[in-house]
Amino acid sequence: QVQLVESGGGSVQAGGSLRLSCAASGLTFSNVCMGWFRQAPGKEREGVARIYTGLTSYTGTYYADSVKGRFTISQDRAKNTLYLQMNSLNDEDTAMYYCAASLGGNCNWSAFGHWGQGTQVTVSS
Repeated sequence: QVQLVESGGGSVQAGGSLRLSCAASGLTFSNVCMGWFRQAPGKEREGVARIYTGLTSYTGTYYADSVKGRFTISQDRAKNTLYLQMNSLNDEDTAMYYCAASLGGNCNWSAFGHWGQGTQVTVSS
């Protein structure tokens, strides 16, 4: 049974940084696509960043244009933990952030079938 537990959210001033963590169980970071999504009040959920890990440990990353250059997705395979380092935060980054997994490595945003409960990020200007 896949379980994803996010942590690290909070309140921060514009220009600040936060690092989100997602502790994963019931899966390994092999042939899997892990991602971060966010949903702001009144808006649709959007994919923020994703990382693909193949069977041979190859990894590839993708970022939404809105966060490119500011956010970094990474993972610690030994700890089975996914991270999202968020820098230069602005008020448009305020949202509930969710960790998600797509087993089998399909990285289409619609393919993510396992979700965490979310962690709130609030940026004040």
